[in-house]
Amino acid sequence: MTFVRHAGVAHHVVVDGSGPVCVLAAGLGMSWFDWDPVVPLLTPHRTVVRFDRPGHGLSQPAAAPPTLTGEADRIAAVLDAVLDALGADDRAPATIVGHSIAGFHAEAFARLHPTRTAGLVLVDSSVEERPRASRTAPALARALGAALSAAGVPAALGPAVRALAVRGSARRRPDPSPPAPVRRVYRTSRVWRGTLDENARYGAVAAELPALRERAPLPPGLPVTVLAAPDGSARWERRQRALAHRLGARYEAAEPSGHLVMLDRPDAIARAVLRVPS
Repeated sequence: MTFVRHAGVAHHVVVDGSGPVCVLAAGLGMSWFDWDPVVPLLTPHRTVVRFDRPGHGLSQPAAAPPTLTGEADRIAAVLDAVLDALGADDRAPATIVGHSIAGFHAEAFARLHPTRTAGLVLVDSSVEERPRASRTAPALARALGAALSAAGVPAALGPAVRALAVRGSARRRPDPSPPAPVRRVYRTSRVWRGTLDENARYGAVAAELPALRERAPLPPGLPVTVLAAPDGSARWERRQRALAHRLGARYEAAEPSGHLVMLDRPDAIARAVLRVPS
């Protein structure tokens, strides 16, 4: 499978392995290949689904601003398309793995699609105690994206900026991602614009979560793991532990690891996924 169309947008999807399904949802500005170190640890036991959100990886730009419900429904649509392509007769529940901002999306999926969720693994998930939407950030992001694109910055500096971001967020050196897709993805203005736009709407998406938690409880007994990368920050560890407590989740620290746990500790992610009953 290569592309799945949902809400008017072609989404790049990669499927590997066999067995019960797990979906890997990456953080802001990341692509399908960022999960490469994790995939071979899972494919002997799981069907692994990776996809690029709009404006990320090889997916088309977004047709509408992101919302929390919309991101949960996006995961459901990708999952439906994969199961159809595999010829599955039923809609067996899947393990949903969400990294960083996609932790919001994964939790929302479990709350809005409880019968389709076998378990959750939140990988150094975003946590916002007092989320607020910004009215001006989206317009500023669009203007900045247009200016950078007009100046040719993505084509000239995109892969280098990606390398700096990985260097600041992971302990592993150098970036293990394959150079060809890195250049193909990060030299495009589409990905820069998509990343800036999603970041600008981060607060609005986060602000939807408290109300969703009130009206849509997690399924009773759902296996949930909060896999954190404190990396020496006591404050971040407290916030991740608080998230685990709120969700009734198992807390684990992936150490040593930076924010990009899939690069530093793919084994920890794989263990958390495989612990979910299949």
